[in-house]
Amino acid sequence: MRLVDYLDKGGQLGPAAPCLVMGDAVMSYAEVQRISHRVGRALQRAGIGPGDKVAVLSSNDATAFACVFGISRAAGVWCPINPRNEAGENRYVLDRFDCACLIFHSAYAPMVEQMRAGLPQIRQWVCLDQALPFAPSLAQWLEGVSDAPLAVAPADDLAMIAGTGGTTGQPKGVMLSGGNLESMSALTLMGYPFEGRPGYLALAPLTHAAGVLCLPVMALGGRIVIMPRPDLGEFLALIERHRITHTFLPPTLIYMLLAHEQLAGTRLDSLQCFWYGAAPISPARLEEALTKIGPVMAQLFGQTEAPMMISMMAPKEHFLPDGSVARARLASAGRPGPLVQVATMNAGGELLATGETGEIVVRGSLVMMGYYKDAEATAEAGRHGWHHTGDIGRLDEDGYLYIVDRAKDMIITGGFNVYSVEVEQALMQHPGVQDGAVIGLPDEKWGERVVAVVQPRAGHALDPDEVQAFVKARIGSVKAPKQIELWPDLPRSKVGKVLKKDIRAELLQRMEAKPS
Repeated sequence: MRLVDYLDKGGQLGPAAPCLVMGDAVMSYAEVQRISHRVGRALQRAGIGPGDKVAVLSSNDATAFACVFGISRAAGVWCPINPRNEAGENRYVLDRFDCACLIFHSAYAPMVEQMRAGLPQIRQWVCLDQALPFAPSLAQWLEGVSDAPLAVAPADDLAMIAGTGGTTGQPKGVMLSGGNLESMSALTLMGYPFEGRPGYLALAPLTHAAGVLCLPVMALGGRIVIMPRPDLGEFLALIERHRITHTFLPPTLIYMLLAHEQLAGTRLDSLQCFWYGAAPISPARLEEALTKIGPVMAQLFGQTEAPMMISMMAPKEHFLPDGSVARARLASAGRPGPLVQVATMNAGGELLATGETGEIVVRGSLVMMGYYKDAEATAEAGRHGWHHTGDIGRLDEDGYLYIVDRAKDMIITGGFNVYSVEVEQALMQHPGVQDGAVIGLPDEKWGERVVAVVQPRAGHALDPDEVQAFVKARIGSVKAPKQIELWPDLPRSKVGKVLKKDIRAELLQRMEAKPS
């Protein structure tokens, strides 16, 4: 399956059915197919063919997403560009990935102007919504281009190149094949409830998880409702208006949703599956979601290199056979999918027994082809014949995977290993805590001390000593934070993940600024 095959599969099930919806605009499957044929032919006319890289730079936008299928139609390789990145990072990505064409929204024209001089290999610039001196509008670019069916043989199975977050240096290009995305889609359709034609609501960026989750929805002829900007009030209104069956949010947005004044009054009975992932979720907040949102919460764990479905927990698995909440299981990341092998490994490359903690490693058709033009990083990630996730975890006797930390986030204090996720989960049980992050800072006595930065819930005044005592009562004095900072908000990445590196840098700067 190529990317465009999911669109065509949906089109076979009903060409007049709604495919992409944004605001009052509705594009049917047939209309999106016609756009894809025209974009594919325009790319051919520009000399861009099989295996060439075509980037799309836009916030969530139905027309921009329709162009992705035109890239696939021409046997090109889709390179989603994160619009929230700085110009320098995106210029690096476009150059590193050898992009020959950039399709962008005029909102990012100033960024494109900054990047253009350093990107001589880009042969075609296209602005989605208006003409610019150096770029025709999409309408101009498609003038006179036929929408007759286009079939181009692909150069290979490379479907897209996705950039990593760049948290440990420059972003790497993750090469995902049609086979990788087919495995992801198959796992999604196997592992979660889908009854009738799905209606999927995309608030999170289509450049990331929310985008590839559209593929299995399209395979069933489903409707994709696209939100151009994040707004939780509008998110709730759209669930009710469009009778949404499936959606996805990262935990930080779920926490905000649980506190939203409109939640209690919104009709949510259409929901079949509310995915959460991209970061660990607080079991206490997850249990709250099961009550306030409904028995529809569904976990997924993956990474760019093994998209979405390394492990999965369907809605029904959040409950025991007697209907009570499976509280112990809520701290897990679900169970490995049926098409994925998952194990834990020690530093010497030995696989560990059930219950033993080590690095989570994966293999199977879900795992990437490799990093683009980076054989060394590809070999390092795939050493000992397994893909190394960089996460530390364990598997229990029932096959549930528990992620205890990122390898780089483990804190060694007084000779003890402290996993930040465990401390964060204890923090999140406090009724006055909205969100929190735990890091280690240098300490003369302990080597590293456990530090928690806490965002209070609206209307709650927190006492750091009381919060410290609360956590200590749950996980003991060794793991409890020695220092608690109260911040009105936490720094977050482009996709809502808390940026521990920024927190650490801020606190280290403060330490260095203090007089000795």
